[in-house]
Amino acid sequence: MKVSDLLSSKSQTIITITPDQSVFEAMQTLMDHQISSLIVLDTNSKIAGIITERDIIRAMHQDYEALKSQQVADLMSTNPIVVSPQDEIESAMEIMTQNRIRHLPIITERGLVGIISIGDIVKFELEEIQVENRYLEDYISGNYYGW
Repeated sequence: MKVSDLLSSKSQTIITITPDQSVFEAMQTLMDHQISSLIVLDTNSKIAGIITERDIIRAMHQDYEALKSQQVADLMSTNPIVVSPQDEIESAMEIMTQNRIRHLPIITERGLVGIISIGDIVKFELEEIQVENRYLEDYISGNYYGW
């Protein structure tokens, strides 16, 4: 299965932020949309980085007072790992596991087209397994009508 298959089953809304916005704006956006990461886009709508709840919590732990004046650019991870819609889901899972990341931006030649999380992949794979199990149960019980 391809990343594009997973993307087609998700909302097409991509929540982003800019590097010059405050960390508190990022926190509010994360809470408002009940998400755990934001793609950071520069003025040309190119990916400048990614900021996650973990980035903010680490900074909060290090120096809460400094956090009040920081911008997204101060905490974001630059040059995030990305995948394309044509990549295999298994490849995306491997990338996430090897790099210990939970979110992958999806890009094409046009730019950012989506983002997937490890949770999205697990949910998608579980649904695939459930469908496969249903067909196997039908086959074993004699309810399979192969033409």
